Amino acid sequence: MGAIRLESVEKWFGDLQVIKGVDLDIADGEFAIFVGPSGCGKSTLLRMIAGLEEASRGRILIDGEDVTARPPSGRGLSMVFQSYALYPHMSVRENVGFPLKTAGMAKADIEKKVAEAADILKLGDYLDRRPKALSGGQRQRVAIGRAIVREPKGFLFDEPLSNLDAALRVEMRLEIARLHTRLGTTMIYVTHDQVEAMTLADKIVVLQSGRIEQAGSPRELYERPDNLFVAQFIGSPKMNILPISVSESEFVLSSDNNAKAAGEYPHTGHSRKATTLGIRPEHIDVTSPDAEGPNCAGTVEVVEYLGADTFLYVAIEGQDTVMVRTPGTMVHRPGERIGLKFLTDHLHFFDADGKAIRRNS
Repeated sequence: MGAIRLESVEKWFGDLQVIKGVDLDIADGEFAIFVGPSGCGKSTLLRMIAGLEEASRGRILIDGEDVTARPPSGRGLSMVFQSYALYPHMSVRENVGFPLKTAGMAKADIEKKVAEAADILKLGDYLDRRPKALSGGQRQRVAIGRAIVREPKGFLFDEPLSNLDAALRVEMRLEIARLHTRLGTTMIYVTHDQVEAMTLADKIVVLQSGRIEQAGSPRELYERPDNLFVAQFIGSPKMNILPISVSESEFVLSSDNNAKAAGEYPHTGHSRKATTLGIRPEHIDVTSPDAEGPNCAGTVEVVEYLGADTFLYVAIEGQDTVMVRTPGTMVHRPGERIGLKFLTDHLHFFDADGKAIRRNS
């Protein structure tokens, strides 16, 4: 069992508060990922769960037991760091089995557990090598193997792939996903890479300035962001954000006098008025600039052809540049005038405080 609960957790360094009253539940077997900009507190929060940082206030519970005052060794968790932290003079076999050796486990039992971890991580051919003879991805697998043999209640990963090149990150991401499926153990993972978060997580926890902005499944955060920060942080490429004004049942793009620069506003009568429209690049259709129905028209500034997709950067008068995601088979050129039609079911509206206005709220 590895259910983890945080209750009003705070962290102060002198007069500086870096974690500001976090409440969070992570279910047994769940893969939770902490994301957010640099300095948001995600690594500090992970270290508090591990026991490497003391909680200034609040409680940390594992399987219902208060472990707030317990040392790291008393929490039943294993941590994998950004640096591999392997012993260079030891073989892979010795590195993986080292935690068990220091715990006084019998040699035969250590060998059995090391063999099991090696099988899970495909390290069987490397057990007699030393770390310097391994690639970065293999070294990280050894570090994970050292965590596996302890059979912890949960795994804590602190940006484990940031030292790897792009190809190895993709490979190791797949390995970690397989590992979670096979073990079914609770995992908490810190990353600055939201692609890792979207592809690996059962639950994403978005942090900013020591607070949780939103926690939920990748689909929930992508399709129903609670606020502008989450809307722009989750998704690659980012959501387009456009200032609007609302009149009766329509919205109009601010600073644009084009009569076509309008669309249906589905929140008439809501107590809060929308001041901002969000629309993702893939939810914009390209039309003729003179056709009936486009929300606005603009001029293509830059074309990025990526094979399956082509990204268009479109300049709209009085607005920031809008990115449009189109199939790679479509051909457009810089300087071309096009119409943009926003897909009504995928519009996001936000009030002056940046909070989402729900369609049914």
